[in-house]
Amino acid sequence: MMNAVILFVCTGNVCRSPMAAGLFRAHAQRNGDGDWLVAESAGTWAWAGDAASANAIATMAERGIDLSNHRARAITKEMMARAAVVLVMERGHLEALAVEFPEHRRKIHLMSELGGRVFDIADPFRGTLAEYQDCAQELQDLIETGYEKIKTWLNDSPTPS
Repeated sequence: MMNAVILFVCTGNVCRSPMAAGLFRAHAQRNGDGDWLVAESAGTWAWAGDAASANAIATMAERGIDLSNHRARAITKEMMARAAVVLVMERGHLEALAVEFPEHRRKIHLMSELGGRVFDIADPFRGTLAEYQDCAQELQDLIETGYEKIKTWLNDSPTPS
């Protein structure tokens, strides 16, 4: 089976999207899909090379996921083309990507859609460890609830170029 890239996007690519990618990767491994479902992350306004925030690293370490080597990167046309599904944290991210990459609009979804609702995932940047833990739990719940929906979206997605 060909690899399918699931791209998680937030603002700075140091909190939500790297945590979501790590959680998705772990979930795919547990479900036997880790060999073909590839999780990546990027930010709409990322400073390339920034490390994940200390609280994101600590929160993921509690879950057995290592973000210590993560480095932020800004979204590119190539990433959008390679991704089969793009999951964004906020409505503003969806709107920005839809304007910048209209040819990929069909594969961009709000993370909250995995739970059958429409809302923004709160950004814990510069927040407390508890805020990061809450965010991680929300992301994990959405991934577990909407995992099969992501696979459905893969089938609906145009073939990545």
